[in-house]
Amino acid sequence: MHPRAFEYVRASSVPEAVALLAKGGEDAKILAGGQSLIPLMKLRLAAPSLVIDIGHIPGLSGIREEGGFLRIGAMTRHREFESSPLIRERYPLLADAVKVLGDPQVRNLGTIGGSLVHADPAGDWGTALLALDTELVATGPAGDRSLSIDRFFEDPFTTALSPSELLTEIRIPKAPARSGGAYKKLKRKTGDFATVAVSARLLLGPEGKISEARVGIGAVAPVPFRSIHAEDSLKGRSPSDAAFGEAGRLASVDSQPGSDLHGSPDYKRAMVRVLTRRALETATERARM
Repeated sequence: MHPRAFEYVRASSVPEAVALLAKGGEDAKILAGGQSLIPLMKLRLAAPSLVIDIGHIPGLSGIREEGGFLRIGAMTRHREFESSPLIRERYPLLADAVKVLGDPQVRNLGTIGGSLVHADPAGDWGTALLALDTELVATGPAGDRSLSIDRFFEDPFTTALSPSELLTEIRIPKAPARSGGAYKKLKRKTGDFATVAVSARLLLGPEGKISEARVGIGAVAPVPFRSIHAEDSLKGRSPSDAAFGEAGRLASVDSQPGSDLHGSPDYKRAMVRVLTRRALETATERARM
């Protein structure tokens, strides 16, 4: 099936892209890597009258540490995370996520910003970034504003961006000493979206106890979410099988899985327990390195 007719414009700057979005309104769509939008257009599940290509705007891609943050341009392609020594050495949670994201074609063409804005409940980046206190920078007609990743996803395939806003940057606080993170994903086969996904990050205090914890859960609720109950249960405790088992139990209780070809709700909750424990174990190992 072919897409319906549409106007294609290649934006040369962020202000131009924002102006085009404001003009096109709900009938305008951003083309980043095209790994989500183009298939939907071919199936006519999306039929924008205006497609705005942002792939050639200078300064919208790249990974760097600056001003206390890891700063990632929204047009940064997944493959750039795979090849980044900075990501491998200092942000292994992100390295975990990109290893299991899609297939080589998706990683070569797809972008982190496009994935986040697509807002698939089973998408990898949304779940991964929940564990890292992430801020997203949106640019609109009134300028830039920051959004917490915790409040970015509103419904399946729906975000807090207004129709005239463009996601331009992802900011993650620099990884502190004695912290570790991990991302675990259950999928049917290579290239699939997650059946269940869990991200975790721990910060260990001077005595080795957990002073901070973040646990992100994906694919088992309308949007990726943090399990606050699991996080609260970990604070002040020593890392242990008992602590991680209880956190996994609480994360599974917080989940809202449906039944589909990937499994029953009970199966998915059981996998939330397992993956939460595994993510916390790996995060602890990395925090102690």
